[in-house]
Amino acid sequence: MSPPLPPPPAIPPNFVPQKAVVVKRVPMARRGFASRGQTISLLTNHFKVALSRTDGHFYHYSVSIRYEDDSPADAKGIGRRVLDKVHDTYVSELAGKRFAYDGEKSLFTVGPLPRNKLEFTVVLEEISSNRNLGSGSHGADGSPDEIDRKRSRGQRRSKTYKVSINYAAKIPMQAIANALCGQDSEHYQEAVRVLDIILRQHAAEQGCLLVRQSFFHNEPRNFIDLGGGVVGCRGFHSSFRTTQGGLSLNMDVSTTMIVKPGPVIDFLLMNQKVDNPAQIDWIKAKRMLKNLRIKAVNSNIEYKISGLSDRICREQKFPLKIRREGTSEAQEVEITVYDYFLHHRNIRLRHSADFPCINVGKPKRPTYIPVELCSLVSLQRYTKALSNLQRASLVEKSRQKPTERMNALKQAFTSSNYAADPLLGSSGISVSSEFTRIQGRVLAPPKLRVGSGEDFVPRNGRWNFNNKRLVEPIKLERWAVVNFSTRCDMRNLCRDLARCGQMKGISIKPPFQMFEEKPQFRRTPAPIRVDEMIAMIKSGLPGEPQFLLCILPEKKNSDIYGPWKRKNLSDLGIVTQCIAPTRINDQYLTNVLLKINAKLGGINSLLTIEHTPSVPLVSSVPTLIVGMDVSHGSPGRSDVPSIAAVVSSRQWPLISRYRAAVRTQSPKMEMIDSLFKKVSDTEDHGIFREALQDFYKSSNQRKPDQIIIFRDGVSESQFTQVLNIELEQIMEACKLLDESWHPKFMLVVAQKNHHTKFFQANSADNVPPGTVIDNGICHPRSNDFYMCAHAGMIGTTRPTHYHVLYDELDFSPDDLQELVHSLSYVYQRSTTAISVVAPICYAHLAAAQMAQFIKFEEASDRSSSHSGTAAGGGVSVHELPRLHDRISSSMFFC
Repeated sequence: MSPPLPPPPAIPPNFVPQKAVVVKRVPMARRGFASRGQTISLLTNHFKVALSRTDGHFYHYSVSIRYEDDSPADAKGIGRRVLDKVHDTYVSELAGKRFAYDGEKSLFTVGPLPRNKLEFTVVLEEISSNRNLGSGSHGADGSPDEIDRKRSRGQRRSKTYKVSINYAAKIPMQAIANALCGQDSEHYQEAVRVLDIILRQHAAEQGCLLVRQSFFHNEPRNFIDLGGGVVGCRGFHSSFRTTQGGLSLNMDVSTTMIVKPGPVIDFLLMNQKVDNPAQIDWIKAKRMLKNLRIKAVNSNIEYKISGLSDRICREQKFPLKIRREGTSEAQEVEITVYDYFLHHRNIRLRHSADFPCINVGKPKRPTYIPVELCSLVSLQRYTKALSNLQRASLVEKSRQKPTERMNALKQAFTSSNYAADPLLGSSGISVSSEFTRIQGRVLAPPKLRVGSGEDFVPRNGRWNFNNKRLVEPIKLERWAVVNFSTRCDMRNLCRDLARCGQMKGISIKPPFQMFEEKPQFRRTPAPIRVDEMIAMIKSGLPGEPQFLLCILPEKKNSDIYGPWKRKNLSDLGIVTQCIAPTRINDQYLTNVLLKINAKLGGINSLLTIEHTPSVPLVSSVPTLIVGMDVSHGSPGRSDVPSIAAVVSSRQWPLISRYRAAVRTQSPKMEMIDSLFKKVSDTEDHGIFREALQDFYKSSNQRKPDQIIIFRDGVSESQFTQVLNIELEQIMEACKLLDESWHPKFMLVVAQKNHHTKFFQANSADNVPPGTVIDNGICHPRSNDFYMCAHAGMIGTTRPTHYHVLYDELDFSPDDLQELVHSLSYVYQRSTTAISVVAPICYAHLAAAQMAQFIKFEEASDRSSSHSGTAAGGGVSVHELPRLHDRISSSMFFC
């Protein structure tokens, strides 16, 4: 009789079971190529790779690194130092083989190591944050004189590491060759990952900061000062891609944010925007400095900051063991950090006596260093969100014209010297130094219609409303102006707005009232300021206004914006436009009027073909067009819910009018989980039913026979999830609404966050708007294409990479690319073609606007009236307030 099975492991607290993904669908294969448009000769930042061997294997080994007591060695970055030491120490045991280490738990070799299991022991000199140089003291650090240097050497600690390397798998190089022929291979992704890890290993050996597949050298000429102690560090991205033309190395300019190296005090002054060290907020400083690495300038030794001392330097005490003269006994005395450095290190502190000390020790064993002796080391990532000023500065200082970018890439390729890398060489990899030449096509711009039946063709992806009227202008009759403490001549503003509106066909009556914020409320919290203003409006107007123009004191990040939008869009159902004018001219007023007109139900311009049955395969059959996006909180904020936005077309056959539904979901969760929420056999509280019902009501009681979904913001590794989680929810929502109704679906993913760029072969200018590429450097099997619908006016144009994952509509490649191109011209907020289809842009805008509600919720009472839902891990996610019925089908996000 076999022994009884052990009991199952206990379920951890707050465990939320995850629904398994059933793979019913995989991304579709390409059905053909498009041919419309004028051909154009292009270069791309892909460098052709020759693969001279396909008979070998990459060997994958798992790596375990432990301390002498068998506890895991988990210090950040220790793995690479340990493996480097293993390689240098045990050359013969490794048969001279070089390996690529991923920095975590895997290493790869070309061909096998001598044995499947190898054990090594290495000793590393300890220079981490936990080194403690004081003789049993909690004081500190190195010394300027010879005695202290000897003491430091004598107490220099080392640590022993036990390294275990175990065979895990072998990956045939043939998998790459198979993928290049369009054949699916389970090993292809693994094989290309190995090549990318070889690139990372190559960069690590050059001392680079590694951020995924982007590499940054410690060269001050690559630094861009963004203010606030933050520096943009320019480097380059490098990764292998399989394309129709074979394997290629994709290299691009890349930028990451780092903390400005140098004295800690200088950094804090810049970061907190104060002039005097006495003004530093040390509570903020403690949060900012935690886990950063510093070098103690008097000893040249590196540490990691664990915190700050509780008291200032001249008051912070610690026990110090001092040897009595003439004896070997040590006496323990209490001494301040300041006195220790003065009397035992001969360092007179000039500035930091009255500031906290930097703590580089452990919680129960602190090690204090005076702040003026600490200097931040270079290449430390800054992961917090940038301010609007910093972001603007980054864009301004890092933009490069096409020729500048090409020259930078040539230089990066030369300095990388991949030809000399032994691992790439033994893999049979050699890389061409020339940009890949391909053929693109330039699509003709669609014809647009404005007021009075006037049609025109945009030039270079742009147009204007000079001497033109809007196609469907609104009448602005019941409205008011609200001014939150801004120096602004409201009468002149209203007069100029009405004059400009009249030229565009918008009839604007004088505002019923102009409300100025009372001086006594200017310093009160934003929600109170908004409530007081709303009370003034209610008492000062005879009825509900049609529209409120709100003048804010700050152009960006005004704390009034969130509560003001929430109050109007959710509670009152009033359309509102916020402005923060600095220079008012006709162009500015026209842009404001475009937004107001769209929000109030007007249309600024249309595609001419929207009035004729000739939008490719869309106007002849009721078609719902959807844009979906998920936006996440700032980097480092794991407590802020993610926001899912679904934008859908209405009033078919128009493709210029949309509405949005927005929901919160678990932080950092990419898949939208609220598309379908079945609550009974007939009821569904999901977002998608809202879109379907609105389409039906606004399109003469027609259900869509075709549903075209554009999804933004997902990587290639998530395509299967989008097909089998999100598309599945959408299909279920349709089925529950009417089981006898079977619409056809198309799902297209749009990616902007990639590294492929295009350059004209015969011109220094950006590629023209309408440029499309579906050959040469696209995927050898999948149905994808690149499009630059917009005119790149500054920097280098970034194409959008479209992936058609699913298509029951049987669009020809030409018709689909024509539709995508047309959808870049229906964005109501601007008079330019945009870089990605309008429904996706609107989803961004809707999510961003509703995210302000959450910012407002954080600032105000967290236990407000709306309910919360439990997310994965037991985190409560607050639901967003629902939009007022009068707003829910409007383009409030414009």
